[in-house]
Amino acid sequence: MENAMITMKNINKGYMLGEERLPILKDINFQVNKGEYVAILGPSGSGKTTLMNMIGCMDVMDSGEYYLDGMAIHETKEDDLTMVRNQKIGFIFQNYQLIPTYNVMQNIIMPLLMRGMTHEEAEEKCKNTIKLLGLDHRIGHRPNELSGGQKQRLCIARALLKKPKVLILDDSTSAVDTATDAKIRAAFATKIPGTTKLIISQRISSVQDADRILVLDDGRVSGFAPHEELLANNQIYQEIYNVQMQSGGDFDQKMQEGGLE
Repeated sequence: MENAMITMKNINKGYMLGEERLPILKDINFQVNKGEYVAILGPSGSGKTTLMNMIGCMDVMDSGEYYLDGMAIHETKEDDLTMVRNQKIGFIFQNYQLIPTYNVMQNIIMPLLMRGMTHEEAEEKCKNTIKLLGLDHRIGHRPNELSGGQKQRLCIARALLKKPKVLILDDSTSAVDTATDAKIRAAFATKIPGTTKLIISQRISSVQDADRILVLDDGRVSGFAPHEELLANNQIYQEIYNVQMQSGGDFDQKMQEGGLE
């Protein structure tokens, strides 16, 4: 486990639904290496969000072992987990979590100032990242003056500057076009090459260049391999790929409309 950033062994998680326990994650086993770019993919209800919360130390497992950068998370107290989240993990959520009264620059610069960086130094760092993500013409705008894609890029810029050990992205490029998506992924490669990156996404186009893709199905790991290998050997991944490549649609929406042929 010397090169491992994330190791999960026999992880199980469920929630009570009335008097019955509903299992969500079932015997999850996988390892992610330091600096690796991993995607988590699967149909709705497969357990993606629960797994993301577990990796991000925002929820605890019912049983199993979880090691993050060598630390036994399953044995760690809640107060210490808060420290782990602040020091080791960066999050980019779908709901943005931006300060509505702050403009683009203020939203990005605030975490750097709180870490003791001078205003001049922080502003210089922010300007480079803002330009890299194409937000330089929106630098004085507040969140309510930005499009969904621009808000996502703002959150990503803030995460890039934090340089966490692990960066978790919850479908964070869903509101941007393909060209911008490519810019964001290029920024990850140049700005935080040593960070372990995990993206939870519904779009194959956003994850097929990941080092490996973890496919979830009904709370279990169906496959964990690069795109080409999954495309050749994993039925769940093949179905998602075929729907999106043929129609450009969303896999879950297609299933709700009547399923696959």
